[in-house]
Order: sequence, then C-alpha cells, then structure tokens
Amino acid sequence: MTTSACCEAAVTAQRPFQDGQPVADRNVTVCVISGHELRTYPYWQRAFASQHKDHRYYDLINDTIHPEFEYLYFVLKDLQGEIRAIQPFFVLDQDILAGASSYLRHLVDVIRHPWPRFMFMKTMMVGCVAGEAQLDDGSDVERAANAQLLACAIETHAQALGAKLIVLKEFPKSYRGMLACFERRGFTRIPSMPLTRLNIAYRDFDEYMRLALNSATRSKLRKKFKAAASDKVPIELQVSNDIRPVIDEVYPLYLNVYRRSKLHFEKLTKDYFCRLGQIMPERVRYFVWRRNSKAVAFGECIVHGDTMYAEYLGLDYSVALQLHLYHYVFRDLVRWGMANGYKWFQSSALNYDPKLHLRYRLKPVDLYVKYTSSIINKVLRRLLPLLEPTRYDETLKKFPNYSEMWGTAVPAN
Repeated sequence: MTTSACCEAAVTAQRPFQDGQPVADRNVTVCVISGHELRTYPYWQRAFASQHKDHRYYDLINDTIHPEFEYLYFVLKDLQGEIRAIQPFFVLDQDILAGASSYLRHLVDVIRHPWPRFMFMKTMMVGCVAGEAQLDDGSDVERAANAQLLACAIETHAQALGAKLIVLKEFPKSYRGMLACFERRGFTRIPSMPLTRLNIAYRDFDEYMRLALNSATRSKLRKKFKAAASDKVPIELQVSNDIRPVIDEVYPLYLNVYRRSKLHFEKLTKDYFCRLGQIMPERVRYFVWRRNSKAVAFGECIVHGDTMYAEYLGLDYSVALQLHLYHYVFRDLVRWGMANGYKWFQSSALNYDPKLHLRYRLKPVDLYVKYTSSIINKVLRRLLPLLEPTRYDETLKKFPNYSEMWGTAVPAN
C-alpha cells in the first residue's frame, strides 16, 4: 500500500445524529499520507491549533526521534476535497507485554532467549509518540463524527499496512464519549499510565503548602528545602527558550532519568530538545539548575493557556539525593508557574508516590486496543485487563480519583 492510498468510509446521514450516535453529514474519504506529503497541505498549518502540542510538535517528532517507526497520517476529506480532520499515527514493532508484571516479564525473557520475537507484533498506534493523544480541532459533534468515520476505515488501513494490532494511544478520558464508536467496533478500552495534574492557583508556594498539604508533608518539605539551603554552594536557576548552547551539558541529565525509569517508550534526542525551542519559542521553556556553575538538574516545559506542562526532567544523581533535587526542582517550577499566572501544573506519568503526597490528581489516559483477527481479538479482550500496566502500581489506588481511570467501574484484582 502506498502512503497516498485511500478507502471510502461509508457513513452517510441526513442528520447529525442517528440511533443516538453522531455520524458524518456527507460521504468522506479516509486517506493515509506521509509526513512529507502532509506538509504540502495548508490545512496542516492549522491542525491541533488549540492544543499545547500543535502541528509543529508532530513535525518535530517525525524528524528527530524513533527513525525505525513509520510516521503516517489519516486525512479525512469530503467530496469537494476539503480536509475535515487529520489524525497522526505511526507503525512499529510493539512488545505487547511491556506493561506486564515483573514475574511475567521474567518468564517472557526466558522464552525470548531462543525466540527473540516472541510477543512482538507489528502495530498501528494512533496518537503521538511523545505525549498524550488528541483529536484534531472542531466542535464535539464534529470530532465525534470524524472519530466514527475513522473507526469504520481504520481496520482496512491497518491490514493494508500489515499491522495486526491497532492501538489508540493515550487519549484523555474526556474523549471517552467521542471514542465509544471504537468500542462498539470491537476495541477494548484499558487505562494507560496516567498523567498527573496539580492546582497551582495560589498566591505563592507558601500558601499552596499551607492550604493544600497536610502537616506531615509540609514538615518533610521544609526539612528538605532547609537541607538544600544549608549546603555551602548555592543552586542557581536559569530559564530560557533556547537550550542549544548547553545541550551537551544537560542531555546526560535527561538520560540519567530516562535510564532509571521502569517503563520506556520514547527516547528523545539532542536534536529534539534543540529544535523544540526553535520551532515553538513562545511555548517552550527550559530550566537549568546550576551548582558551582555545573548543571545538576534540567527541565523542559511547555506553557499554553492556563497550564504549565512539565514534560521531561534530568538530574545529576551524584548529588540529587543529598540536595533533594526532585522536590527542589518541583518547588522552583511551581513558583515560576505561579509567578507567571498559570493555574495548573501538569506532569508526566510515573513517580506517583511523591505526587500523591503533593496533592496531585490523576489525569487518566486510555488505550483502545483491537487485533484484526476476530478470533484472536476475543481472547485479547480477556487478557488485556491482566496485561495493562496500571494494574501493578499500588500507589495509584491511593489517589482520590483512581476510579476515573476505568470509568464507572474498577475491575477487581
């Protein structure tokens, strides 16, 4: 199949709703095109404009990370050739047991010694390689109709590309109504490792500690900050939107944190960090903490609307524990966000224990999964709740909104 191949999505209606579900108001063609071809479309310059990661971010991901992935795009066109929506996706060989328990992983490693490809599968993933997924801009009715068109066409395209498994990757729970059409077509929704969100609409950090945190957490934080302050060498913070002059110094800090993570997906490159500030200078902020002129911590954030998105962190672990750098960095980022008028602080997945005590709330993101063989898909639907990664993280269950990860019901252990 060429990247410009198309198939007709046979969804036509005389009204915006049919049987209680939104559908398209005209025939629409769902095409698959390459990133190179996509950039010739003027519409692409407006795609995802309301999101903190707009079309520029997808172009950057396409150009700078995971060259082994095939980056492609669904384009939804009406009969007049006008583009209604664009949806990025990528094709990769996926380890479908990546989120399994440590015991199962050990067993799989034994099996993979003679059979390295065991439980790897060519997969179509709809969404963003680095970050949560979004649907292209439009009203809720338009988005729901476009999602239904894509649900009708996606399996045909996956088979043409040789992908046996289809995954809608990390869509926020706010899309559950719009994406229910995929569940009706045999997809299984399971939680991915959730993001976290913190309300920082306070006058200053002291007010946040006083009003949001319990006395035990306040006491622990003050001790950590006092210990860092008592160090004879002060820590200085620098903020900019251009990391290129110091990338060789801070990139190893990012790799330190990446290598210590239990779950891996994207591994960012130096080129990614350098170009991000160039193409999105109004949204990107880099934070570098120095001690004795040496970088000991690094943070990359995107700011948009009333939210500060903490994307990636880097630490020098030779001093991180001594100086309590995790909490030191957290305080400085939140202080900066408060001083610049942001109301929310969003952080990435994992490291949930300190976030629980700091009064973050979970921001659930979902996976929608389907195998193209109906027989295998029936088996997979039963296995997925056992394989999904959140099942084995006990800290998640302590968050007050944990039940939102599954919706109205949480599967029993």
